[in-house]
Amino acid sequence: MEQEVCCGEIQSGHLEQVGYDTYCNLLDEVVKEMKGIEIKPEKDIQIDLNVTSYIPDNYIGDGSQKIDIYQKIALCRTEEDIANVIDEIIDRFGNMPYELENLIDIARIKYLSKEKGIEKIASRKTAVVFTFEPNSSKQEHKIDLSKLIKKYGTKIKFSAGIKPMVTLEIGTNSERKILNDVTEFVREL
Repeated sequence: MEQEVCCGEIQSGHLEQVGYDTYCNLLDEVVKEMKGIEIKPEKDIQIDLNVTSYIPDNYIGDGSQKIDIYQKIALCRTEEDIANVIDEIIDRFGNMPYELENLIDIARIKYLSKEKGIEKIASRKTAVVFTFEPNSSKQEHKIDLSKLIKKYGTKIKFSAGIKPMVTLEIGTNSERKILNDVTEFVREL
């Protein structure tokens, strides 16, 4: 007896293999390609912050609705995109739980970081480490050290190298403070 496999099962398998953000980006690229829209390769930024970020089952119980919202969040590229997703979520499901607010903040950090040459943002105890793309001649990725030192003083440390790093001491494990401080820092770069 032959077993039928529906597209959803196949897509779910692909999702598990490549990760959700990557899957959404690949899906977006295919749709744009089919519409004849030029595709610029987009770098993926790894964000590993000690924050709880997901859509709780008691907020959105339906799996397909949840995937739809995850995809919309993953595809945010501007503040307007984020505002539109927030409006839609609140209109459809009511006030957001903090876990979902955190997820949206991470999407914001991700799109802001792409413009700054950041490759990775990771929590280390009560600090956050920002790893930058390897040194390049691109002017837009230069860091204004004096501006950062003036604003953050001893809260930041620099590590030069092929992949420069900046460590920002947050001083707490408060999820809200981590997300607020990281967002503000990325905007300052």
